[in-house]
Amino acid sequence: MAPSHLSVREMREDEKPLVLEMLKAGVKDTENRVALHALTRPPALLLLAAASSGLRFVLASFALALLLPVFLAVAAMKLGLRARWGSLPPPGGLGGPWVAVRGSGDVCGVLALAPGTGAGDGARVTRLSVSRWHRRRGVGRRLLAFAESRARAWAGGMGEPRARLVVPVAVAAWGVAGMLEGCGYQAEGSWGCMGYTLVREFSKEL
Repeated sequence: MAPSHLSVREMREDEKPLVLEMLKAGVKDTENRVALHALTRPPALLLLAAASSGLRFVLASFALALLLPVFLAVAAMKLGLRARWGSLPPPGGLGGPWVAVRGSGDVCGVLALAPGTGAGDGARVTRLSVSRWHRRRGVGRRLLAFAESRARAWAGGMGEPRARLVVPVAVAAWGVAGMLEGCGYQAEGSWGCMGYTLVREFSKEL
């Protein structure tokens, strides 16, 4: 499907359940890889080993003492990712959320934007997800181009001297990172836990 067959418009209320399922499916596609990346870092392994050692004095089962901390850590990380990216944010100063729609009317992607936290921070992508059945068909690039146009219009309306767009990407989402780099974005920052990166931030001056 070529990008020219796509349109982007604001989400209708009756499309909300479908969009929520799309967001949740997108989180599920990356949460296991993010959890594996985070929990195999040396500090995390040390904490898990310490927790297991402590539980061995409480639990009769060695296997349970070994697996319970891992299960709880994975569950907590998944719940955190789903709460952050698996739900729709409230409408912000840039409008939306928006959906990418095929000519036939099928919703195949979702985008949400928000203003940056400080002056000159530009706009931020808070949600960007493409249905797994429509990936690698230009939907992500079409939504990104739309986000850039909205960011330019918002910056002009706010009297900002420059337009800028920031896109956070989970460390395991290599396909999204590659798409952003191909569109001229550069990795500029990151955040995570215990000194290890879980989310990278890509930005572009527009």
